[in-house]
Amino acid sequence: MEKSELQQWLQEEYRQWNALLAEIGHERMEQSGVNGEWSMKDIVAHLTGWQRHLNNRLTAAARGEPKPAPPWPADLKEEDDINAWIYESSHRQSSRELLEEMDQVMQELFTVVDQLPDDVRIEHIEPAFYLVWLDNKRYLASEFFNHFHDDHEPDVRAWLSQVVEQ
Repeated sequence: MEKSELQQWLQEEYRQWNALLAEIGHERMEQSGVNGEWSMKDIVAHLTGWQRHLNNRLTAAARGEPKPAPPWPADLKEEDDINAWIYESSHRQSSRELLEEMDQVMQELFTVVDQLPDDVRIEHIEPAFYLVWLDNKRYLASEFFNHFHDDHEPDVRAWLSQVVEQ
């Protein structure tokens, strides 16, 4: 697969993501109940936190640097603990701040991918997993979108259809 295909896919996914956020609207971003007690703002923070971690790892690998420390405390190893930390550390931020942070993290991803060599090995696994191979290690370049589609989109869409009907 060509790097340009990955770039186009990421841009299209981001366009669709922003269209969904526009459909949700700023006034509903902090409304709880999207996924358990989480609001859409909390989901944005969750996805952004994990994407930041991937960006840092991908950037370091592309530069031939050692794996960087995660953005959360190093003693957190379990996914649920990390998710709780992301929630607690971002919950008091406004949705506007979190959306700006998300946009920054996504722009960092686009930059990292743009700076990869044109002949970088990219593997496409159906339906939409894109693996970037650097030094015989693979990195899921589409973590943000894959995780959203697989684990959160059904809840978000169900919640959105309920609130729109009200």
